[in-house]
Amino acid sequence: MVLLILVSFLFAFSNYRNDNRKVSEPNIEFTGENKLFITESTVSKLLIQNQAAVTGQPKEIIDLNDLEAALNSNPMIKKAEVFMSVNGELSAEIEQKRPIARVHTNASYYIDDEGSYMPLSSNFAARVPLVTGNIKKNNLNTVFQFAKAVDEDEFLKKHVIEIHQNDDGTIDFRIRKSNFKVHLGTLNQLQKKINNFKAFYQKAFKDKILDNYKLVNLKFDEQVICTKI
Repeated sequence: MVLLILVSFLFAFSNYRNDNRKVSEPNIEFTGENKLFITESTVSKLLIQNQAAVTGQPKEIIDLNDLEAALNSNPMIKKAEVFMSVNGELSAEIEQKRPIARVHTNASYYIDDEGSYMPLSSNFAARVPLVTGNIKKNNLNTVFQFAKAVDEDEFLKKHVIEIHQNDDGTIDFRIRKSNFKVHLGTLNQLQKKINNFKAFYQKAFKDKILDNYKLVNLKFDEQVICTKI
């Protein structure tokens, strides 16, 4: 009986001591390719419990789900997971969003690789195509679909520097070290239009006549129509 009481006391004391253990300085780890847009300091400021930083608070009052929700609500963060060890060590794994285009109209922001809004960062500027024209933050699908095609194509990713959405929803784009505008039109038969443009570019580059054109029209999927300067 004495042994049982002693074990129960030690167990209760251990639980009490563990629950009241203070949370240490959070260990923040960035995963994935992008680690430049949001800093450890910013993440630490998001780790708030009862309107105060979690560091130094009792372990028992920390709600990991609330901390994860606070981190995931940040528009720079794609995914966040928060863990706590038995000795009160708090860890957060952060995956930042990856921008594939930058809207440059009355408002400036990124479009990430899932088609979502992503604010600009004061820490780092991504080298991605600029998006201009008639752009609405709540309707980015057309621009996103073409930006995604650019991001996934080695040739386009190397050359495309601007994507322009016209008032009728059609797309134009410009490429590096060339003055002509490329009129893509709608996204119908997109891959075929891209292949047509690659064939045109390679031939015109080989013949050294790229500078002879002011407009390259791809809206007809069977041909490329060029307007000379």
